[in-house]
Amino acid sequence: YEETPDQLQAIEDIEKDLKKEKPMDRIVCGDVGFGKTEVAMRIALLASANSRQTAIICPTTILANQHYNTFKKRFEKFPIKIALLSRLQTRAEQKKLAKDLKEGGTDIVIGTHRLLSKDIEFKNLQLLIIDDEQRFGVKQKEKLRQMKASLDVLSLSATPVPRTIYLALSSFKNISLMQTPPKGRQAIKTEVLEYKEKIVKKIINDELKRKGQVYFLHNRVETIEKTAHKIKKLCPKVKIGLIHGRMPEKKLIKIMDDFQKENINVLVATTIIENGLDLPNVNTIIIEDATRLGLSQAHQIRGRVGRSETKSFAYFMYNKK
Repeated sequence: YEETPDQLQAIEDIEKDLKKEKPMDRIVCGDVGFGKTEVAMRIALLASANSRQTAIICPTTILANQHYNTFKKRFEKFPIKIALLSRLQTRAEQKKLAKDLKEGGTDIVIGTHRLLSKDIEFKNLQLLIIDDEQRFGVKQKEKLRQMKASLDVLSLSATPVPRTIYLALSSFKNISLMQTPPKGRQAIKTEVLEYKEKIVKKIINDELKRKGQVYFLHNRVETIEKTAHKIKKLCPKVKIGLIHGRMPEKKLIKIMDDFQKENINVLVATTIIENGLDLPNVNTIIIEDATRLGLSQAHQIRGRVGRSETKSFAYFMYNKK
């Protein structure tokens, strides 16, 4: 990868922090898709090179799973042991991992809140990376802090909560801003328009014509299946999948994998997709009723497309009423 100037600056800031006596507490704040994960990967590598452990905590299982795959692929040539800890694993697997962490057999562990459980102990944890810090509450962040007084903490956020900004401005936390898009990245074309089935049909067919994939956001679990049928009727050729937060997690991950492998070309989903998913071939998102979203949510969700060099489109639709 060719780093953006901001990425290089952030990495340099973090390296300086790590050399100090005082534990690091830095937030890397950058727009969706501007390469925050890349910075996290390099710093985790640095910790591993100094034979220290890194814990990466994510707000959702889907995101933890995706980070795990990204890290694994990226570090396959290094003698670094990476593990995933979430509710997806069996009790036995979790027990084995807990033992590994305690004995220092695992270098980087990626997981959800499960990492905060009492049965998880580390041999020499040095670095804690909090992904999408705006999704964690104050109590959870304090709990993370207390894991070890000398812990170096790196928070990543695209839409930091006011408290975090306040801490950064009053210099309790150091902040690195990432404002340069990666090379070749185009702005997402965003439109706000009234919901009409024939427009939806055209949007989906246009994206499929260029062999791309589509997110369709419908934020009600009760009616999501009906919506999927409706889309299937509009565009009979689509291979459709649907996900929401009340689904068993194994099924969720399987559908996401199918979507990633392009066995599905339209994914009907709730706001469960808002955090951090990175699928370069999905370049159109249709938000069925955008009036139900908060600003940070709308911003995060729009950032799920346009993650490659392809022109991407976000349609925020509203009901005429």
